[in-house]
Amino acid sequence: MYKGKRVAVVIPAYNVAPQIAGVVEGIPEFIDDIIVVEDASQDDTAAVVRSFQNPRLNLVRHGTNQGVGGAMITGFRLALDRGADIVVKMDGDGQMDPAFLPALLDPLIAEGYSFAKGNRFLFEDRLRAMPRVRLAGSFVLTFLTKLASGYWHVFDPVNGYIAIDAAMLRKLPLQRIARRYFFEIDMLIRLNVFRARVKDVPVPARYGDERSSMSLGQVLLTFPFRLAMGFCYRIYERHVLREFSPVAVFWILGALLLGWGTGFGAYTWINSILSDRAATTGTVMLSVLPFILGFQLALQAILIEIQESPR
Repeated sequence: MYKGKRVAVVIPAYNVAPQIAGVVEGIPEFIDDIIVVEDASQDDTAAVVRSFQNPRLNLVRHGTNQGVGGAMITGFRLALDRGADIVVKMDGDGQMDPAFLPALLDPLIAEGYSFAKGNRFLFEDRLRAMPRVRLAGSFVLTFLTKLASGYWHVFDPVNGYIAIDAAMLRKLPLQRIARRYFFEIDMLIRLNVFRARVKDVPVPARYGDERSSMSLGQVLLTFPFRLAMGFCYRIYERHVLREFSPVAVFWILGALLLGWGTGFGAYTWINSILSDRAATTGTVMLSVLPFILGFQLALQAILIEIQESPR
């Protein structure tokens, strides 16, 4: 146990036979349960895990690949069944240093947080070493995640080194959480519905010869739509269904006015080009005024959410 709390570590494992032994062996003695969810790997990951004679170790195998989120849902449920007070996610590729486990656990135990996650970007040397294109993409993804999740103080949203309090975990609709790489962001979105306090913890990544199976194309094709859907879900669940705050009104009216201003403005501009006639001042104002008002309403909604972001 760790400071009187039963802690389980869940390891989603897919084709990590070369790394999984080091991950399991590196987990400290104060961890009560180690749950490895082997997600239909095509290598010897399961055989390597079976070779350990460790009473804390539990191996669960999926017949078909369900993605990191699917593996975590399986692990979460088993950890709760085994009486865990806190559940930690560590990837099976060895990028997450177990020495930082106390840094993730202490905010939940001593400071009343429900969720703690690693943040690689709090280490300046990591930023300098990262390619500029990837760094720019991370900043864009982070901003969109802040908007969708409502956690404006959280960075590095796809960092999978997380710890969650069991009481909060039981509140989440596990069957509805994203099964693939959107898992971490979807967790943040759903945690905000319950006003869960989230803590960013400085945790550097450890990079070896492993390869990520998530491509840039997957992110560009799937994340924007999922973020938009997650944003709509959160606004409805938290600001309409549960408490009906001005945030929902500002976002709805702002979106309508922004949509009208943008759409009518584009129509007017194209029509002016095709007809070779300048639009009248009144026509222009029918586009500009709704756009400005819509932008102001959306900005006000963001400011309220920043102030109300659970910290």
